[in-house]
Amino acid sequence: MSLTPHQVELVQSSFCTVQPMAETAAELFYKRLFEIEPATAALFNGDMKLQGRKFMQVLAVAVGSLSSMSTLVPLVQRLGLRHAASGVRPEHYDSVQQALLWTLALILQDEYTTDVRSAWATAYAMLAGVMKEAAWGVP
Repeated sequence: MSLTPHQVELVQSSFCTVQPMAETAAELFYKRLFEIEPATAALFNGDMKLQGRKFMQVLAVAVGSLSSMSTLVPLVQRLGLRHAASGVRPEHYDSVQQALLWTLALILQDEYTTDVRSAWATAYAMLAGVMKEAAWGVP
């Protein structure tokens, strides 16, 4: 699975709208994740504002690197291994995708078109597949 140049552009340009509201986006994301998959809350035992900043920083790097998969894939593989070591399970990735797309819809509002949603879903599925394959050998 790969992204078209147009999908990369859609993800990157829409993320420009999200970045100024990164703290709010992170709060919304984790609140929704914990509603969808309450068990994931136990995976976090530190400052959630700090965790939210880290999440948004990682997301910014991933979004910014979508045009350079040779650079991005090794970073995402290491991230997948770290997540697995901290207790993340393969099934959690579906809940994360749901929470991410929900958060994007809230923040982007009218900018969250069918094409933008599809681009984000494709990007997430591709990166989650790399992470799961690195951690468990299955995409």
